[in-house]
Amino acid sequence: MERNKRERPFVVCHMLTSLDGKIDGTFFGVPETVPAIKAYGELRSFYGCQATLYGTTTMLGGYAEGKVGQLPTVMSTPPRADWVNPTGKAMGNFIVAVDPQGQLAYSGLSIEKKGRPAAHVIEALTEQVAPEYLSYLQNQGVSYLLAGEERLNCTLLLEKLHRLFGINKLMLAGGGIVNGSFLAENLVDELSLVIAPVADGGNGVSSFTQVDFLPSWPPTAFHLKEVQTVVPNVLWVRYTRP
Repeated sequence: MERNKRERPFVVCHMLTSLDGKIDGTFFGVPETVPAIKAYGELRSFYGCQATLYGTTTMLGGYAEGKVGQLPTVMSTPPRADWVNPTGKAMGNFIVAVDPQGQLAYSGLSIEKKGRPAAHVIEALTEQVAPEYLSYLQNQGVSYLLAGEERLNCTLLLEKLHRLFGINKLMLAGGGIVNGSFLAENLVDELSLVIAPVADGGNGVSSFTQVDFLPSWPPTAFHLKEVQTVVPNVLWVRYTRP
């Protein structure tokens, strides 16, 4: 496939995996994985990304405040168009939440995780979203972008993130399905793997996952850029697209 050359951020997929390629599972709870988790967090700053993108499942796992549930009917709904909170945009640091149908709940315009600066939330939605949810997001101060009708158009989303928020580098860090969606559109420029010295063997997902409800994509080749032992027994492997 021809590489996507439109104006968009540089995209690095940065993942922590087990020896057998899992990105979730019981291996996270063993002592031997702890140095890899620490290295993975410290290496985030290497790329200098202004935004990190997560899927809905990852957001529910530790970033969003659960799901919104039933929203009250509003008399006046905002137009079905992108909405940028100027206060949030001025923060210059962002979490992009892939939430096609609009179900994530928030306590405010930003999320602050331990050891990281506060990040303004940008919801990535499709045309399936309910108008009540758009009102909810504006009330919470959360910016949102519409990208796609029934499923997320990753190319369009990246173009809007670049144009409306000035994002030049984005870290893709969540869910094999979301990562695979960006790979399917030829949008992953670099793959960064921190490999814990533990084999899991469970049924956890891998860095890139194909599912029946999304278009399939062929095997995708990368070129090895660099391999480092960042701490004893933990490898950091970097690949780029040819």
